[in-house]
Amino acid sequence: MIIIATINTQVPAQWRTLAPGLELGQFQSPAYCKKHEAGTYPHDHPHKNTTINILRIDTKQYEPVLMNASHPNQGESMTAKEWAKKEGMAAAINAAMYQTDHRSSVSLMKTSEHTNNPRLSKDKTVLLFEPLAKGIPEARIADRQCDDFDSIKKQYGSAVQSIRMISCDGKNVWQQSDKKWSIAAVGTDKSGRLLFIQSTAAHSVHDFINILQKLPISIDRAMYMEGGSPSQMYVGTPKESLEFIGDFSTGGKSSFAPHLPNVLGVRARR
Repeated sequence: MIIIATINTQVPAQWRTLAPGLELGQFQSPAYCKKHEAGTYPHDHPHKNTTINILRIDTKQYEPVLMNASHPNQGESMTAKEWAKKEGMAAAINAAMYQTDHRSSVSLMKTSEHTNNPRLSKDKTVLLFEPLAKGIPEARIADRQCDDFDSIKKQYGSAVQSIRMISCDGKNVWQQSDKKWSIAAVGTDKSGRLLFIQSTAAHSVHDFINILQKLPISIDRAMYMEGGSPSQMYVGTPKESLEFIGDFSTGGKSSFAPHLPNVLGVRARR
């Protein structure tokens, strides 16, 4: 079930609490607002797919976890929904892009138990979680351009590296392009909460970042996780279950969620 809330980006955010520490905001994309008002949409983007879906997560109540098909105890590639159900996660989203072997992440990806890819690439942002010391954030996005990453990385057991969307000084770092596709991203807000972000409706990444910065979500940092048909997000709580699936970047609709070798999820803390 996909629930749609049409929200003016200029008014205070309206969030629905799915569980304590887990809130969902759904915002009508400004790129489609005129078509929404007129009742007309591109043939490949019907009304139900023109929202930007944002899951806001309190990491003091929900623990970020990384799942890999390459882990000997975690099995094979599955959809985000299947990963969440199998591993008892309240939500799951793409954990960065993967290589042609359909197992290895493009860049650094590891937990304290398993390394999927040990290589630190040129990409600027790394999501760090699984703290190894007390008194530090449960999760943070480190920016290698402005943070002392060599010191910070030693404080965490898990790391997922991917492409930066917003610079240290809050600037959109993606060049504009005519190419558009569905997008999955992960961010943090100015209060340190984790954001899972998904839009089935196609946007250029540059425009999508501009929209995120104008939405009333107090976004601070963000990193690109996946685009096109593989981009997906699932949320499953006792209150409701929601699955969002990306479209093909060529414009055709995806009728099913592709299997993912790596997902980022959250579990309720015990």
